Amino acid sequence: MLPSVKQKSEECASSSPQGSAVTGLTPQWSAELSAMPLSSPHHVWLKYLSLGVLVLQTTSLVLTMRYSRTLKGDGPRYLPSSAVVSAELLKILACTLLVFKENNFSVRLLKEEIVNKPAETLKLAIPAGIYTLQNNLLYVALSHLDAATYQVTYQLKIFTTALFSVSMLGKRLGLYQWLSLLFLMAGVTLVQWPTETEGDTEQKVLSAGSQFVGLMAVLMACVSSGFAGVYFEKILKETKQSVWVRNIQLGLFGLVFGLVGMLVYDGQKVSELGMFQGYNSITCTVVALQALGGLVIAVVIKYADNILKGFATSLSIIVSTLISYFLLEDFNPTRAFFLGAVLVIAATFLYSHERKPANGSTIKV
Repeated sequence: MLPSVKQKSEECASSSPQGSAVTGLTPQWSAELSAMPLSSPHHVWLKYLSLGVLVLQTTSLVLTMRYSRTLKGDGPRYLPSSAVVSAELLKILACTLLVFKENNFSVRLLKEEIVNKPAETLKLAIPAGIYTLQNNLLYVALSHLDAATYQVTYQLKIFTTALFSVSMLGKRLGLYQWLSLLFLMAGVTLVQWPTETEGDTEQKVLSAGSQFVGLMAVLMACVSSGFAGVYFEKILKETKQSVWVRNIQLGLFGLVFGLVGMLVYDGQKVSELGMFQGYNSITCTVVALQALGGLVIAVVIKYADNILKGFATSLSIIVSTLISYFLLEDFNPTRAFFLGAVLVIAATFLYSHERKPANGSTIKV
């Protein structure tokens, strides 16, 4: 996947990066968009329209991915590695069309920036490999965790992104940001707190084992999201290349890594039933949302401020919880979960709290 678009847009929505993702909108591009004038009267309803689109995109991707991994039907289930490759192809196509449109459908820019500058292109190999791993991990996570638990736990990407930003980019975090990270850690801990449930002991052991696999996948995805997002941001700040060109470069490496991973782990299944085995309308929806979600957010983000971004993240968690409980029926909320979710939502708002810079108000590690 080309999380640069999706993942960076998520971080913008939650931490005023997100970079991930998953999980994008680069901080540089986000700043340019947010700096555009928003004084027209129609921008008021556009803000709330943006809020709705952000909530819809974030929630629908998680829920459709979860549903696609738990749906029982005839025939084989689709391969996550194949879905990652398909999303990369679609994203490369979308970004290429955008570059062509910006350059009067000339291929000269792509040749100059990608073919004639191999050293610059190779810089994207590292984040592309990490993003490919991350995207596969998210499928694993949603195969073992309900959508609500996944949504809350995945907000740890705010924490990892903040730490990597401090260590790699020398950014400073204010008191509110450090407090929000503490709230975030406490909230996720409560969400994952084990509970006593009635039922067969063997079944509980299997359930706990499955949840542990999902938790490890989410944690690894959060770490990879934070590192790759900050690394990509660092590259963008050091060069003047178009963000779309960078996304194409990232996607090309992601496609290669994705194909290698698919052949290594699912090569036998692909040779027997083909790359697109198990694909249906739900699978195609998941691929499209992964590939184009960040592009949609990139369009609407210019109308949203930090408060609306925080609302989008919070509402997405709430909607995912309600749908998981009432429709998917794979989630039974506890008091610990509700308390943890409240802390995570509060941390999201606190991290994006705007304040006036003051001496001694920042802490650097």
